[in-house]
Amino acid sequence: MAPELAKWEPAFQHYPEYEKVLNGFVSLFGDCPGCIGNGGDPNCALRKCARQKEYVTCTECNEMDDCEKLRQYDYGLKELKRIKDIGLDKWIDEMKRKVDAGYCYLDDRIQQI
Repeated sequence: MAPELAKWEPAFQHYPEYEKVLNGFVSLFGDCPGCIGNGGDPNCALRKCARQKEYVTCTECNEMDDCEKLRQYDYGLKELKRIKDIGLDKWIDEMKRKVDAGYCYLDDRIQQI
């Protein structure tokens, strides 16, 4: 993955080291508890909205498909729609299988660039 990213930005040649640092943070602090559990940026409009509505994810919201706040994260909209279609637990299982097979969410982003 890093060689692909490095085609557009040479600094990404160091992505494997960066990923190790991020994994270190996860092992040190644990996984993000999500918006409802005070995870993420406290100033994030999506986090504020989810907490206000007491949603675990945006997929619980009837306004998700037309949400202006979500439009800025259009690359995640596909996955949110998938979660809404199959449910969070099945989506998590599906993602675990993909990751075990070598999938990285950045792979999808690279294809969009």
